Amino acid sequence: MKESFFNQTVRRLAAAGVTSPRLETRLLLARAAGQQPETLDPGFEPDPACREAAETLLRRRLNHEPLDKILGCRDFYKYTFAVDGRVLSPRPDSEVLVEAALQLIDEHKLSSVLELGIGSGCLLLSLLADCPRLAGTGADKSTAALEVAAENARRLRVENRVRLVEFDYFNDYLEQRFDLIISNPPYIPSAEIAGLAPEVRNYDPLTALDGGIDGLDHYRQIARVAGGWLNRNGFLVLEVGIGQAEEVVAVFERAGWQGLKVLTDLGGIKRCVILKK
Repeated sequence: MKESFFNQTVRRLAAAGVTSPRLETRLLLARAAGQQPETLDPGFEPDPACREAAETLLRRRLNHEPLDKILGCRDFYKYTFAVDGRVLSPRPDSEVLVEAALQLIDEHKLSSVLELGIGSGCLLLSLLADCPRLAGTGADKSTAALEVAAENARRLRVENRVRLVEFDYFNDYLEQRFDLIISNPPYIPSAEIAGLAPEVRNYDPLTALDGGIDGLDHYRQIARVAGGWLNRNGFLVLEVGIGQAEEVVAVFERAGWQGLKVLTDLGGIKRCVILKK
């Protein structure tokens, strides 16, 4: 019996080390066929045009391009975000930062938030979409990333409550102050970049990954400057890498900040640090 094109694709993805080959096959073939994934019949035989489109998508995935960047979107928290090579792909681990920020916003009636390094906008825009009275500013030194964030603001219909600014917190200064600052800064030690999975190493922007020799360069800079952009009794919420939470808290405490709480992600990893000045 002839193997179906669907099963051939599953086998090829599995051989390349893709961890969910059947799911990814369904998503890729549905895109090539112009169908919804849930309605795709695994037994279908693609016509020549569909087969060519599928092979083009499959070659990209076999080259370890992330699925979300092939499809152009990624689900995060409760929303779907446009993503491509201009921005870091959103990770489920980062949802703990959104949840922590939402709790602070609710408990302390916070009304303004700044994100340092907005990237795709998945953090800040999720907060704005959940909190209709919240106003936000998203800063990034990458004009390309700001373009993606602007598209996502329109998708979530929060473009009237967000200001996007080209801004490098190593060199620039903001005059405005905020009730809350959030950031998922680059935190991978430079020497570890080469050992990352190819989906990350080759397709996420290097500037969104490289945190310097020990991975803490951006935290040290944020500790130096972010207090000047925070209102009295405001909060700072940061994502941190595996094993970095205590070091990051120490960096901030040496700079006069108070560490309030460390939160774990769904994998039990200390992923989020809450501080105040």
